[in-house]
Amino acid sequence: MDFSLTDDQTAIRDLARGILEKEVTVDLLKRLERDRAAHDPGLEATLAEAGLLGLVVPAAHGGMGLGLAEACVFLQELGRVVAPGPFLPTLVGALAIARDGSAEQQADLLPAVATGDAVLAVALVDARSSDPLRPGTKAERNGKGWVLSGEKRWVAALDRARRVLVPARDGDVTRVFVVDPGAQGASSERFVLSTGEPVWTLRLDGVAVAEVLPGDDAARRLYESAVVAHCAQQLGVSERALDITAGYVRERVQFGVPIGSFQAVQHRAADAYIDLEAMRWTAWRAIDHVAAGEPAARECAVAKFWAAEGGARIAASAQHLHGGIGVDLDYPIHRYFIRSKALELALGGATAQLVRLGRDLAATGPTELA
Repeated sequence: MDFSLTDDQTAIRDLARGILEKEVTVDLLKRLERDRAAHDPGLEATLAEAGLLGLVVPAAHGGMGLGLAEACVFLQELGRVVAPGPFLPTLVGALAIARDGSAEQQADLLPAVATGDAVLAVALVDARSSDPLRPGTKAERNGKGWVLSGEKRWVAALDRARRVLVPARDGDVTRVFVVDPGAQGASSERFVLSTGEPVWTLRLDGVAVAEVLPGDDAARRLYESAVVAHCAQQLGVSERALDITAGYVRERVQFGVPIGSFQAVQHRAADAYIDLEAMRWTAWRAIDHVAAGEPAARECAVAKFWAAEGGARIAASAQHLHGGIGVDLDYPIHRYFIRSKALELALGGATAQLVRLGRDLAATGPTELA
């Protein structure tokens, strides 16, 4: 498969990189950490003005009208600078609404997403089920719509979200509901990740909901889009961490020579590069399948496995090859380690993906060899 970037994707990459490398400086990240701020309004305004927040919003609603692949290019660039903010859930949520939402839902939410005036959240981790496509959260019909009951965990950007997309079970069907986080019966509890960014547990106790994304397959598409979005961001984090490390081992002199000339250092860096290319290939294979609307359960599990396993090895190698400076909080490499760890565990780490892949192989056999 040819995963070369299209002209649109190259333009998105260059635009995003030009803005992010200028705006997301080490000083900005230090200020946000000192202020315990999860986002920078100035950065969000700049990205909105450039049209990047409306990447997946149809042109009729003020966006660029692009798709998942272009969103993943943007997310990879966000990963390269470890930019904090609600970008991933908002892009994934906006894509779901643009793809599966009704005309009314699109008109209500997407123009504000494109201008940066609305944030979306996505609640995929269920407290009562490890299977994201068979959540423990229940949906029951009533005379006016639906009533939701259940608990979702690790929901990012919930404090700012205008709406949160919540998969819930309606009998044997999983549907995606568009929930107002301030609705009666909804409550939340705040936690802070090692990255310093907050996440929430969302509890739904008989929450009345009128809006649901049409179609029985919206939950699968939402989940798979979220998986590959995390893989794309992890790819950017790992790519830049390895770039920083390569520059360091070329400049750090020990025993009169750069440490990059030592064979053991070269082997460690080479192994990290192999992991990075495996991450890149599997991520873009999964992105291509999901973007095309093709069955992608296996591709997503493989990509997320490499994003978790390869990302963890690259983060550890980058930290170790820096020696003592790797744990200096004034030096930027530690941010890549903790962001990589958060992305590794999001939506299930390596072991969870192998379990999912094994179950799929047991159920359907090695279809690639058929």
